[in-house]
Amino acid sequence: MLEGYKKETLCIQSGWKPVNGQPRVLPIVQSTTFKYDSSEQMGRLFDLEESGYFYTRLQNPTNDYVAQKICDLEGGAAAMLTSSGQAANYYAIFNICQAGDHMILSATVYGGTFNLITVTMKKMGIDCTIVDPDAPEEELAAAFKDNTKCVLAETIANPALVVLDIEKFARQAHAHGVPLIIDNTFPTPINCNPFAWGADIITHSTTKYMDGHAMSVGGAIVDSGNFDWESQADKFPGLTTPDDSYHGITYTQKFGKAAYITKATAQLMRDLGSIQSPQNAFLLNVGLETLSLRMERHCYNALRVAEYLESHEKIAWVNYPGLKSSRYYELAQKYMPKGTCGVISFGLKTGRNGARDVMDKLKLAAIVTHVADARTCVLHPASHTHRQMSDDQLTKAGVAPDLIRFSVGLEHIDDIIADLMQALC
Repeated sequence: MLEGYKKETLCIQSGWKPVNGQPRVLPIVQSTTFKYDSSEQMGRLFDLEESGYFYTRLQNPTNDYVAQKICDLEGGAAAMLTSSGQAANYYAIFNICQAGDHMILSATVYGGTFNLITVTMKKMGIDCTIVDPDAPEEELAAAFKDNTKCVLAETIANPALVVLDIEKFARQAHAHGVPLIIDNTFPTPINCNPFAWGADIITHSTTKYMDGHAMSVGGAIVDSGNFDWESQADKFPGLTTPDDSYHGITYTQKFGKAAYITKATAQLMRDLGSIQSPQNAFLLNVGLETLSLRMERHCYNALRVAEYLESHEKIAWVNYPGLKSSRYYELAQKYMPKGTCGVISFGLKTGRNGARDVMDKLKLAAIVTHVADARTCVLHPASHTHRQMSDDQLTKAGVAPDLIRFSVGLEHIDDIIADLMQALC
């Protein structure tokens, strides 16, 4: 890690550090495999007795340099890239949960994450209790069971824009001997530092602001290295007891603060293979270099749009944590004083049908199944990303039928507001 540097500098200088005669730009190591001179050395790699590369399904130099940059930005101990944000959340959970275990999930998480955990992982024998992120601490505490292994929530919920009280969730997770996993996709490490507030593991859909240009799908997991797995050895035998598939090594004893990420790489990536391609990692790195600049402009534009919508006679409600009228304004100021994100949600007085009509009239903003990149885009979650959820689940997730998710891009603010103005006429 580059000690002492600001995040703006880390965005550019962290990760790949060329020495004399090497390419200044991060190289793409477009190879599935790596050559060695002796069988013995290759064997040591497979036994995790020596670090190195032998097959890109497990590790690739390009990926590792980009993972290190994200790790440095989050202030973590170790990180890995995955093929998508969905894979990142799945690996983060499955690395410490198995059939018969239980976890706690914030009700307002992204619909795809909600479905992954409550439907697909339930089929794998992992039970889940849904909690209101705004619930009082005693209600949150009551959700824990003897077999609870982790808690997962989002810093800023997609698309409900609920700002999580990270300290509250961290207190309860740690009081019950389990780690807090935070999806930090929307604010990014530029605007929020979940580790500083007690989170243990951070996930990202790098497809969003980190890439920033809708070019590459990807995910990342960062471990703080702070959770004491050994103190809860009975809860996490996968980390604290010998792994027969690697000749009996115990991850916590052999890898210390890198135990969690090493296990996720050596076991899950080996067996499930959701690796990010080196080409996509290269594109992600290009996006990371301008992340701090882009987040500043996204937040500026989003606040201006939110203020415009709040004053419009046809708008029923506006939800943006940067607005002083937001119920989450104080939490946002606490955890994200530099800004939140570029995503706004709002509803029209004409309801669900009116939402679709306005979206169809937009010219600059595109209707796409995406969010958080340079281009302004819009989506109606109840009809699109969250359409698999019941009305009751939608309500609990903070997704009203008329909710429009408006992702404010980097275009000139006057043009973005003018597009909304003509669509609302």
